[in-house]
Parts: sequence; C-alpha cells; structure tokens
Amino acid sequence: MSDDLTYLAYRIGAGLIGALPEPVIRRLGRGAGWLSWWWARDRKSMALRHMARLHRQGGAATVRRDAREMFCAYGRYWAETLWFRPRRFEKVRKRVTLVGSEHVRAAQAENRPMIVALPHIGNWEMAGTLSVDEGVRITAVAEALANRRLATWFTAMRAQLSIQVVLAEGSATMRALLAALREGRLVALVADRNIGGKGIEVEFFGERTSLPAGPAVLALRTGAVLLPGASYFKSGAGHRMVVLPPVEVPPVGTPRRAQVMTQELARRFEDLIRAAPTQWHLVQPNWPSDREFLAALGRDE
Repeated sequence: MSDDLTYLAYRIGAGLIGALPEPVIRRLGRGAGWLSWWWARDRKSMALRHMARLHRQGGAATVRRDAREMFCAYGRYWAETLWFRPRRFEKVRKRVTLVGSEHVRAAQAENRPMIVALPHIGNWEMAGTLSVDEGVRITAVAEALANRRLATWFTAMRAQLSIQVVLAEGSATMRALLAALREGRLVALVADRNIGGKGIEVEFFGERTSLPAGPAVLALRTGAVLLPGASYFKSGAGHRMVVLPPVEVPPVGTPRRAQVMTQELARRFEDLIRAAPTQWHLVQPNWPSDREFLAALGRDE
C-alpha cells in the first residue's frame, strides 16, 4: 500500500472510531487485537517468546493465553488513541489516576528536571492528560516513520494530549531533549526496546540485551531525576499511572555510571511489567536471540 493510501486508511479509521461510544471502541479494539493474533506470524512468535521469559515456571497454555491477551491490549491501545479528540480531554483526564505523585512533587520542590522512562504497557499517551493536574509540560520521543504524512498526523494527535513530540532522528533528538529539560519540561521516554543500535547492555528478564542509553545519559548530563513509570489500563474505562522512586545516580568516579543506572532501570521495568504482563504489548524482537530465531526461519524483523 502506498504512503498516501496508508495515511488515508488511518484517517478514515480514526473518523469511524471517533464517532463511536467509548465502551464500544474498547471492545472493538480488543476484538481487532484478538483477530490479528491469528495471522500475526512473526509478531505472534515474539509475543510468545517474550511471555515465556515472564512465565519461566508457567506452562505452554499460560504463555499462549497471555501472549494472545497482549494482542488484545495492543488493539485497545490503538482504538483509544484513534478515538481521542480534544473535546474528550476532560473526560479522559478524570479517569486517569496517579500513584507515586510524591516523587514528581519532590523533583519539582528541588527545581530539578524530570525524565520518566516507561515500558510499552497500557496507553501511556492518555496519561499525558495528567500534565494539567501535575503542572508539568511533557516532551516525548516517537519513532520517525518513513511515511511523513502519517508521522506528522501522529505528532498532531499527541499534541492534543498535551504531549510535545520529538521524532527520533539521530543527534538532533538528543539536542531537542536537552533543550526540553533546560526549559523545565518533563521528558517521557519509552525505553524497554532499543531500536537505535547504540544501546547499553543489561540483563533483562534473565537474558542479555541492550536498552536505550538515553534515559541514563540525559539524567547524568543534566542532573535530571530519572523516574521509572508505567501506565496501566483499568479494567473498564480509564488508566492508572504509576511512578516509582528515582533511580539512584552512582557517585562521580563510579565506573560505567550509565550502565549501572540502565541496569537498575531494567530491573524496575521487570517489576512494572510483571504487575500487568498481558498489558505489555511489545511484539518486536528485543533480545539478540529473537533476531537469531527469526533468521533461522529465514525471516527478518
């Protein structure tokens, strides 16, 4: 499908979904996720592999059930995102709760910039509505899609949720995030998948991989507080944002400070993901062995 047709399909889909009541779109989103499970192939394989890492003592039936539920959660994420309109901002905001606000307030009291690092759980974008109550301005990074019209539209959608988006485009991204922190903005980084190729090696769910260096490096360069967080779906309407205590900064002179902080961030991500494993909609290769698995099947990412 051409870029123009892809863009048009998303716009038409958003228009149709936006006309429906919220309970209906949640069910439709979950249903679409469930259907996509049956033809997802490589993404299904990755969901099964990732869930097996979480359920090392669980059986195959548990792994398969929860991996399928990951697709349902991902469907809900997309349905909610396409459904949102500025006129619904207050409605969404009233259904978002925050656990761990004291960590945000402590950083504000010290006049320190904040970085919130999150895994791919729930719908963190809807938690952007909390910026009104918490008195923060949010900047986030999004993948730079090849389809520029689609990327521009997604950026505009996040702006409706009070989220300023910086596209991941090399060194310019780091400069933009440094500027955002200097302006006192909260930088939100989804950081449980390294897509840039220059990450920091850590142990994550019992296996070596790399995670993005950005959260730790930015915190060390700016003195920002690094807060692990996650946004979970509530069982019905709404979302629950959880912010954990800050990742401790190793003393100056400690070898590989960024690696120490990123390893601790990985450990916190494990806790956040285990709290709601079926909401973790990461369905791409995330460990070296995942890529080796696909290569053995004669497929790439």
